[in-house]
Amino acid sequence: MSSPVLTSQQWKAGWAAWLGWLFDGLDMHLYTLVAAPFVAQLLGATDSSSYPVKKYSAFIQAAFLLGWALGGGFFGRLGDRFGRSRTLSLTILTYAVFTGLSYFVRTWWQLLICRFLAALGIGGEWAVGASLLVETWPKRWRPWIAAVLQTGVNLGILIACLAVYALAKYPERCVFLIGVAPAVLVFFIRRHVPEPELWREAKTRSKTQPRVVDLFHGAIRRTTLLTIAICALTLTGWWAFMFWQAQYVRSLPELASWTDPARRELVSKTFALIIGVSCFGNFFAGGLARLIGYRKSLALMFLCLFFSIYGAFVQVRTHQELLFWLPTIGFFSGVFGLFTMYLPPLFPTLLRTTGAGFCYNIGRIAAAFGTVFFGLAFNVGDYRLALFWNGFLFVPAAVVACFMRELSPEEGGTGPARKPSRPTANE
Repeated sequence: MSSPVLTSQQWKAGWAAWLGWLFDGLDMHLYTLVAAPFVAQLLGATDSSSYPVKKYSAFIQAAFLLGWALGGGFFGRLGDRFGRSRTLSLTILTYAVFTGLSYFVRTWWQLLICRFLAALGIGGEWAVGASLLVETWPKRWRPWIAAVLQTGVNLGILIACLAVYALAKYPERCVFLIGVAPAVLVFFIRRHVPEPELWREAKTRSKTQPRVVDLFHGAIRRTTLLTIAICALTLTGWWAFMFWQAQYVRSLPELASWTDPARRELVSKTFALIIGVSCFGNFFAGGLARLIGYRKSLALMFLCLFFSIYGAFVQVRTHQELLFWLPTIGFFSGVFGLFTMYLPPLFPTLLRTTGAGFCYNIGRIAAAFGTVFFGLAFNVGDYRLALFWNGFLFVPAAVVACFMRELSPEEGGTGPARKPSRPTANE
């Protein structure tokens, strides 16, 4: 059993990953919170709810999610080949620089390019940071580590909400300057966070570097396909909700007489409430995983997420009523915290960031399509209807979760112990 006392290196790796997650959340949602008014400004439109604004803001968000996916695959591969610490530094520097550059854009397509390039780093940070902690921290702590990491993302999103709220009277582009802050974290990581011993041993022992195609060979193929299905369904559902719910709240008929700053403040408050409550959901999901295992926890949380989205959007509700339903959705979104400690151990060590990054980011590509589809396929600006049908994606996700493999205690799960076997080149 692992010692309850953490070493200095474990603490440093933990802080590096947690801060990386925090800045991930910050940089991810700065755009989401100002999308409609900022894109309207770039287009020279007077109505931030017009169809052109809706279309181009969705394209920019889709480009972000596509870049997130490609970045996860690219940096995930680098993480397996060159190390977790080195690659983590590069991902953070990438998204800090290009988020900051978004301040200087003058057209919608320039913003699209900046968001795409920033997303490359944000996407890469997830798989690399998760693998860093999987390989350094005690296995029995993983459900709680997952909750703490996801809380880092949530805190970053809350900081983004606070920044947008505080800068509500300034031009929307000003919020992107806050995204430069993560660059200072790179110096700490490169100075204080070494490569995990587990990765170094696997690298030394392996005669060849596993390839991406190895994810679809042998026993690992089933894990790969099921993980892709889980990620594609749930990330599409969550990201379509996260993007379009802000536009839905902003477009409520009862807010028609409100000023733009007042509507922006309400969106920020609502968004902050969703994310704040989700912090408690992260720990609920972690405790549930300790009690009944990852697989059952995923299925149960997905079903609860579906029912909460159904309740929120099955009929037109006032913004006061939504203050109950939207935080309920946020609470059950704590399920996504489990992904960080559940997905990477499903794959061998030298395919860990590649496997987790590849599967998770296939889901992000699906989410990029889903964000555009659910927003634009339902015409006449009916965000509620789009959000309602989007919630049904969590039902098949719950079914797929039932067929996933449970982690053994040696892997940080609650399932039966695995029989010892000779390590392969991939492990």
